[in-house]
Amino acid sequence: MANEKTITLDINGRQVETTVPAHRTLLAALRDLGFVDVKSGCEKGDCGACAVLLDGEAFDSCLTLAWTVEGKAITTVSGLGGGNNDLHPLQRAFADIGAIQCGYCTPGLIIAARSVLAESPDPTDEEIRYGLSGNLCRCTGYAKVFDAVRAAAAEMREQGERR
Repeated sequence: MANEKTITLDINGRQVETTVPAHRTLLAALRDLGFVDVKSGCEKGDCGACAVLLDGEAFDSCLTLAWTVEGKAITTVSGLGGGNNDLHPLQRAFADIGAIQCGYCTPGLIIAARSVLAESPDPTDEEIRYGLSGNLCRCTGYAKVFDAVRAAAAEMREQGERR
């Protein structure tokens, strides 16, 4: 088709070639490629369920055209761990503390929290609140989410991590 472009995406450290129409969102392209850890929620940038890291910064993939991110590092929640199915401290803290209820918003919350911790390794509640403000959760009430972010931050500081 004339309005399609073949692009190479760097997803979780792996180069993936795909052909997308000009209007295809990054969310749709990722899900087409099997990255179902990126959730499709509102598809208008209101819920944060589709958040991914682009060169380390959180973005809503539903508002981003796939062809515009060629050459950028895309990290989904499954790409945060250290390989060999190692969990990132945020993933571990969310599970251990019970910051997960239905789990639908969890990938986006973890991505947003990762962006918060990249900016501030010892975030205040206000920094966490601001960093997670683009993510909606109907189940948790956010208290355990904040606890999980603080616990992961402490573990990451202890280990000297900024990943």
